[in-house]
Amino acid sequence: MNCSSPLTAFGIVGRRCAPLFKKLGIATACDLLYHFPYRWDDLRTITPIADLGPDRIRAVKGTVQFIENKRSKWKRMALTHAVVSDESGSISVLWFNQPFLTKNLKQGDNVYLWGKIEYGDTGFQMTNPEYEKVMPNRAPTHVQRIVPRYPSTAKLSQKQIRFLMAKALPLASQIKDFLPAPTIRAHNLLPLPAAIRTIHFPPSPEKLARAQERLKFDELFLIQLHALRMKQALAHSRAIPLPFPKREMQAFVKSLPFSLTPAQKKAAWEILKDLQKQTPMNRLLEGDVGSGKTVVAAMALLQTALSKKQAAYLAPTEILARQIFTTLCALLSSFPLRIALLTRTENALQELPSKSPCSLSKRSLLSRIRNGDADIVVGTHAIIQKSVRFSAPALAVVDEQHRFGVRQRSFLARLSAASESEQIPHFLSMSATPIPRSLALTVYGDLDLSVIGTLPPGRKPVHTKIIPPDKRHEAYQRILKEISKGRQAYVICPLIDPSDRLGVKSATEEYRRLQKDIFPTCSIGLLHGRMAHAKKEEVMQAFLDNKINILVSTTVVEVGVDVPNATLMLIEGAERFGLAQLHQLRGRVGRSSHQSYCFLFSETSGKETLARLSAFAKTQNGFELAEKDMEIRGPGDIYGVKQSGYIDRLRIAKLTDYPVIQKARNAAHTLLKDDPTLKKHPLLQEKIKQWEQEIHLE
Repeated sequence: MNCSSPLTAFGIVGRRCAPLFKKLGIATACDLLYHFPYRWDDLRTITPIADLGPDRIRAVKGTVQFIENKRSKWKRMALTHAVVSDESGSISVLWFNQPFLTKNLKQGDNVYLWGKIEYGDTGFQMTNPEYEKVMPNRAPTHVQRIVPRYPSTAKLSQKQIRFLMAKALPLASQIKDFLPAPTIRAHNLLPLPAAIRTIHFPPSPEKLARAQERLKFDELFLIQLHALRMKQALAHSRAIPLPFPKREMQAFVKSLPFSLTPAQKKAAWEILKDLQKQTPMNRLLEGDVGSGKTVVAAMALLQTALSKKQAAYLAPTEILARQIFTTLCALLSSFPLRIALLTRTENALQELPSKSPCSLSKRSLLSRIRNGDADIVVGTHAIIQKSVRFSAPALAVVDEQHRFGVRQRSFLARLSAASESEQIPHFLSMSATPIPRSLALTVYGDLDLSVIGTLPPGRKPVHTKIIPPDKRHEAYQRILKEISKGRQAYVICPLIDPSDRLGVKSATEEYRRLQKDIFPTCSIGLLHGRMAHAKKEEVMQAFLDNKINILVSTTVVEVGVDVPNATLMLIEGAERFGLAQLHQLRGRVGRSSHQSYCFLFSETSGKETLARLSAFAKTQNGFELAEKDMEIRGPGDIYGVKQSGYIDRLRIAKLTDYPVIQKARNAAHTLLKDDPTLKKHPLLQEKIKQWEQEIHLE
């Protein structure tokens, strides 16, 4: 037997369970050993039956006094009822749909039982507990210890998993430790075989914690090593250095109708310095909603264009692409530049200082881009099609990059029409969803970071309130008051169409109700993702032009929609959104000097829901909300990081384990500084190569 042995080699149980384990991606003994528990129940202490209390997981040891099968009268399911006693008393035990138990357990058998204690009709009872027979001269496998609970699948019991795990555990000694010995000593880590044995059957909580730390460190260390190696490889690549146009940049800053904040100036200078280097920039610009990232990006685009090179600006939606195109044309209007718009439905070119863009055929626009007759190209995924080629690409900007996934460099290689060119463009990614520091060090670990942490002067905090059902009318009155001042409002709904199953408001039905019953004298618009592109554009343009007073929408307006005149947002079913998403939605208002408001309606009144929404209402800081949201919902739902391949590799670590992340990053940095190619550490070299192949990053 060795680590590569199939599960079928582990006797009858292994042969019977192998097809079930296959559903979990487990085929060999090594796969099984790396199938870590998700929870551990401390069942070291056997509790006397007389001392049992409700709502706690407890273990007892007793004798079966009585056991029988019967059928439930009301649900027509099989019930197995037993009474188990020890010296202190007796307890009723109930199992559902397990009639075979009467063949396994007989009156007079001595058993261990463990599970949750509940209060039943006749007093305390155990419902669906696990059990193990007391065997003379043999320690129990599943109780009187810290007991692991594993991710499983239908018909695969915890007892079967633990039984096979105990069989495979001696093979842990064959697993080679890929971490260098100095790294293990420097961070006081357990050897890998010991950590694997301990994680499954820990003798104490303290030793369990040490095993967890080692295995978390391993997973996060590989991510950090990969990110730093990518950064290292990029440092040996070549980009086109773009000279800093001091006089023109000063003229641009003076032409702005506002003053740049210190945070904007700092971020811009970091980016503009990077563009002057022969090493490709690989930077993430993040800032809270409304912090002014677009103007910073515009400065990078200007530096590129004035160097007679081309830049691409990739946006996640057509609405946002058009807004960015319009904004850039306005910001850069005093420079003789050619700015193109390329989306699935639009092909346009504006030659500044012209006041309006010229529509072109797609073929004509692609020809202009290929020949270098477009300095800046703004677009959606349409930019990264094979038919799009640039003459001299020097900068790529990706807005809201988490909406594309975190691996965008693949499209950069396809930008150039000259395939023999070894130079790659500078890369600037941007995010308006504040990124927790732990996430920035892992998924975005290969990126340099620039942060705009303050809002432009004159912006007022958005007054945010949870509105109880009996105060709904007052919220509607506030909307009318804002409209009377010439302002506008959003009403956000979780769904497009009604759903009896979910019981929450939909945009279509709310649009009809508000128009007919609540605001009959107001102009109301409807916007959602299933509308045709032309119709969406028509509605958004009408809202921008203040021809629509109230826009009823789904979260299609969550990112990038900029209507400074809108001062009120009403969010229906607020409990269905994450904190970061609520913050993004709230960011659609408060974009001018006018006081703005965000009203939250919830379909539930649970304590946890209200506590979460109250925390949101009291907090304007997007970074704090992003940290909290990642703890609650996990990073995948917020940042799309599952597309990175990293999350699927994390079996025990979490991206909220910031101290371990920092420790792993420091260790990876120290190691690569001494051995950049890992030639001194062949086991680690093989491990990282295998890891990168598994996440499809090679």
